[in-house]
Amino acid sequence: MPPVIRHRQLLDPRTLREALAMRRDEESVVPIAGCTDVYVSLNFGTVKQTRFMNLWRLRELRGIERRDGRLRIGALTTYTELIRSPLVRRALPMLVAAAREIGGRQIQHRGTIGGNVANASPAGDTLPVLAAADAIVELASASGTREVPFTAFYSGYRQTVARPDELLAAFYLPRLSGTQWFRKVGTRAAQAISKVVVAGVAGERPRLAIGSVAPTVVRLVQTEAALADGVSVAEAQHMMLAEIAPIDDIRSTAEYRRRVAVNLLAQFCRETRTR
Repeated sequence: MPPVIRHRQLLDPRTLREALAMRRDEESVVPIAGCTDVYVSLNFGTVKQTRFMNLWRLRELRGIERRDGRLRIGALTTYTELIRSPLVRRALPMLVAAAREIGGRQIQHRGTIGGNVANASPAGDTLPVLAAADAIVELASASGTREVPFTAFYSGYRQTVARPDELLAAFYLPRLSGTQWFRKVGTRAAQAISKVVVAGVAGERPRLAIGSVAPTVVRLVQTEAALADGVSVAEAQHMMLAEIAPIDDIRSTAEYRRRVAVNLLAQFCRETRTR
């Protein structure tokens, strides 16, 4: 086993204020919480960073509540907490469905929604849900907080608009009307990275987002507009193919992802129109 601990330093703030001061003053510090991704990378010896900051006990980054008419989910909320939350189950059942398919029980107990988002993988299972739900990302720094629309949060593959002095603090979600829908296609239903993952809301203004088919999660705005105009499923599928850019990789091929994506769109239309 590689020497995963040697020559590494862990900062351990007790409060969010202390953590934000460290984020401002310390260079090259990687925030960590559930560590479900970081520990795997450490074990494989692929992590070059040597300084980390433990966020796990920062209560200010936890909690699920209604605030000013929006659902607020703290960045350190675990998948288990999402699954068990009555608020989330009522307001955002597609997020519960996504959380149920992320790893096994151990991962669900430790993994956080903030970690899934900050990891910035286009295959992240919660990302299409947040994109389709018009979520807002709250970023905190020592100088204050700011809100960024989730659809503008990613600037490229594994890249976000967060500044080096900022931490991901919470997500705000407006009330949604319409039928929510989530599907993940992978080697297994859970404990596997998605090959294609889709979240949608059917209604007068359809919302659709898809992951694992581009460098970042894709909000399918043109496909949504086409569906709102009442086009056929075949026409909407053609529009979807123009909005995605899948690649071949070790998990799948681009052609397979395109085929699955259009099939999932047809399934979304079929299942939500009959409810």
